[in-house]
Amino acid sequence: MLIIPIKDGENMERALKRYKRKFDKTGTMRQLRKRQAFSKPSVVRRAQIQKAQYIQRLRDAEDI
Repeated sequence: MLIIPIKDGENMERALKRYKRKFDKTGTMRQLRKRQAFSKPSVVRRAQIQKAQYIQRLRDAEDI
């Protein structure tokens, strides 16, 4: 549970913004979306390899 202490005279919008930022950093929504559907380990591994290949191609293109 996130606790955001509100300081005296602090604007509610500012406190809400701090709450949203703190909530995003926890990664709760990303984890929830990831758990909604099961992915086989082989599919996850293949996606990681493809992502690494893509990033490597981008880095190689910068060097040229």
